[in-house]
Amino acid sequence: MPENQSPPRTRGIALALAAHPDDIEFYMAGTLLLLERAGYQTHYLNLGSGNCGSLQFNAARTRAIRAREARRAARMLGARYHPSLTDDLEIFYESRLLRRVAAVVREVRPTILLTHSPQDYMEDHMHACRLAVTAAFARGMPNYRTRPSRPAVSGEVTVYHAMPHGLRDDLRRRVVPGAFANTTNVHALKRQALLAHQSQKAWLDASQGMDSYLLAMDEMSLAIGKLSRRFRHAEGWRRHSHLGFCTAAADPLRDALGADYLVNGAYERGLESGCVRSEDAPGREAGAPA
Repeated sequence: MPENQSPPRTRGIALALAAHPDDIEFYMAGTLLLLERAGYQTHYLNLGSGNCGSLQFNAARTRAIRAREARRAARMLGARYHPSLTDDLEIFYESRLLRRVAAVVREVRPTILLTHSPQDYMEDHMHACRLAVTAAFARGMPNYRTRPSRPAVSGEVTVYHAMPHGLRDDLRRRVVPGAFANTTNVHALKRQALLAHQSQKAWLDASQGMDSYLLAMDEMSLAIGKLSRRFRHAEGWRRHSHLGFCTAAADPLRDALGADYLVNGAYERGLESGCVRSEDAPGREAGAPA
């Protein structure tokens, strides 16, 4: 069950579902903050506990540290925290975990689901994405049993995929956003929420050569902003197929964020032609400055 932090809101419900503690802060937190400010009830779930994210402490102690950090970050984001469901490198697309993820989705009943890119640099991210998508798809199937048991729910949900780390897929190909969320005005708070994951600085510096995890997030945010040709800081999104989830025209991020949301017209045209290119980015037709 989530940790209740604020009374229910009525505009909509957004669930950010990621693989590990600090993934939401890296890829999704700016948009989650914008939704919270727009009147959405927001929820925060990392499937993995973060137990492998230390060179110093054992798994049990690391798991406890990461949970405290994630709770703190969720509070900073104004989101309701949901406990992790498994351990790192055990996020597999399998029945037992899927039933648990589906139970959370039915509990929360999101109208917006933010999750990882289907293609990313590590499989925990990709498996978390697949679990999120299937759990959302199964939300209204009464014969699909979740653990714990939760009744099937009706209503639309629109699934958005974040950008992969480094803006490239697992085969090094560039990935282009289908839309941009302007996170400039919330970037400082997003950065503070990432800073709540203090245990990760030494781990990421040593294990992945990321120099500074804060600077790595800053650089990705600025790179996506530059791609938008409009915003300084941005998060990029690709909308999942509507089939089985929502109406074809549904784009609740656009409706909620207004001027802080920019559809990549070149990307949309590429979808129609079956050819989305790595250089596709908004041009003057999207209102970009010279």
